[in-house]
Amino acid sequence: MTTIQPKQSTCRFGLARRDITPPIGMYHRMWGAAKHDRSTGVHRPLLASVMIFQEINNEPGTLAMQVVVAVDHCVLDQREIDGIKAQIELSAGFSPDCVLVTCSHTHAAGLMNRDRTELPGGEMLPQYLDGLHKTIAELAAEAGSKVQDVTITYTEGTCDLAQHRDFWDGEQWVCGLNPQGETDDTVLLARVTTANDDLVATIVNYACHPTTLAWDNTLVSPDYPGAMREVIEQATGVPCVFMQGASGDLGPKEGLVGDVAVADRNGQQLGYAALSALIAFPTANQEYRYRGPVVSGATIGEWEHTPLPAETRAASESWAVVRENTPIRYRAELPSLEEVEVDRAQYEQDETTALESGNEDRASDCRALIERCTRLESRLATLPAEAYPYRMVTWRMGDAVWLAMQGEPYNVFQRELRRRFPETPIIVATVADSWGASYLPPRELYGSGIYQESIAVLEAGCLEQVIEQAERQVRACMKC
Repeated sequence: MTTIQPKQSTCRFGLARRDITPPIGMYHRMWGAAKHDRSTGVHRPLLASVMIFQEINNEPGTLAMQVVVAVDHCVLDQREIDGIKAQIELSAGFSPDCVLVTCSHTHAAGLMNRDRTELPGGEMLPQYLDGLHKTIAELAAEAGSKVQDVTITYTEGTCDLAQHRDFWDGEQWVCGLNPQGETDDTVLLARVTTANDDLVATIVNYACHPTTLAWDNTLVSPDYPGAMREVIEQATGVPCVFMQGASGDLGPKEGLVGDVAVADRNGQQLGYAALSALIAFPTANQEYRYRGPVVSGATIGEWEHTPLPAETRAASESWAVVRENTPIRYRAELPSLEEVEVDRAQYEQDETTALESGNEDRASDCRALIERCTRLESRLATLPAEAYPYRMVTWRMGDAVWLAMQGEPYNVFQRELRRRFPETPIIVATVADSWGASYLPPRELYGSGIYQESIAVLEAGCLEQVIEQAERQVRACMKC
């Protein structure tokens, strides 16, 4: 090999960002073990970013574009996703088919469900969510007005913040640190520059649950992505967008705490790891070419940066997109809505009994179990009949592939996909276009009682089916 060429995309790109922090005192409880309902303050602001990617010769009104909305929330239900897309179409004119809504998945932003309006602070939810739709639509229009020709170059770093979180404690499976579990330490970075090599934005793709902050935290927070962005933006002077990878079984090495300093430390760890890779980033539109030998004390091999050949630059403009819904069956043992309602009623009765007898620990457990039932009821009530229409969007831009998928697959999804396409940078964004598919654990974990498996709604083999779906879509994009 006598040349090293950067992996890059040439396209049109626009970005807009705004603060979407909820008001203090709004409903916040995300964790079943939490003792509070309302937020008491703000650790760091929540952000919404809208990125527009267009084919370099894109004609207005075509589907040769992708609008990616990245918000600092844990999940948004289908009603909110549909509302955001409708508002974007109304305000910016972009087809809903082109819009993806992704979540950073921070568990410290608050639970954004309109069915919580009767709870303390819940009366503020409808106004906030309606305003969120409007804000994101305005951002889409703003990003559209900023679209320009750019080159996106890609590189990888590593960070061991993420650790496996399926842990057998000797008696039962718990969701926490498992130092011996298989992880993915890949940090995939995208650097967006203009024709003059002016930096426009950076994008960080990493797989790790933002669960540093848990039930003891009462502050609104983006968790570790907040400090991560700060580290990178202070060094680069341009916006940094975070995209959550396949992290169904991954969480921070130190997490599930109430101390925001730990969230900042986790974010700084990822930020400096990403920044280290950014500093050594390949130069856009240039290759590193072997020039020849130089006779010195030793015979030296000299390399130099030279412009990419015209045909290579033209290839980086290639564009293809596949948007597919694949039906996946539900697991046979999925309880009915009526069965869950019965369980919930029993836990409510047990909580009352525990409170009357002064058993605070049992009452707290019951409250958490009631919350589990409430969430399961919400999911069951909104699941489509017969089979789940699992949505995956894959688009190729030059040398790279971007893939957005629903729910929370285990990290083996992205490791396996990158193994099958070792020469292709693949950005994997999860919790995209609703969480409805829930967790997607490997087939062999079904029946184990591990948390993610216990609340999965799709049948065993769903993850393996989705991996095959992803490979088909990537191959289809690569042929174009």
